[in-house]
Amino acid sequence: MFPNGWPGRGLLLLRLVAGSVLIYDAILQFSARTALAEILLQVAITLAASLLLVGLWTPIVGVLIAVLEICNSFLNTAHLRSVVLLAVLGLALAMLGPGVSSLDARLFGRKRIDISPH
Repeated sequence: MFPNGWPGRGLLLLRLVAGSVLIYDAILQFSARTALAEILLQVAITLAASLLLVGLWTPIVGVLIAVLEICNSFLNTAHLRSVVLLAVLGLALAMLGPGVSSLDARLFGRKRIDISPH
């Protein structure tokens, strides 16, 4: 969906906040983690959050963020509340779409289908 107006601005705000917090958390966790699996998880979250910020492949990236945050919940139990919140935001954005201010809207846009009798 590519709503414009206030709903589109709301989706943009959700994408910007979720992406920013995901990147911020990942950068903070880079310094605390030493295992390769944990570092790779944070890199994957950062890449997915970057795609979410620009609104590219939002439904796929939203689900991916939810899965990555669930994986992160097993490693980062100290901040379980924020991990769950970010996973739910990812799923919500996957279901709602990116909004009109996104690369998805520019690339795929609204399609007009004419159904007219001949």
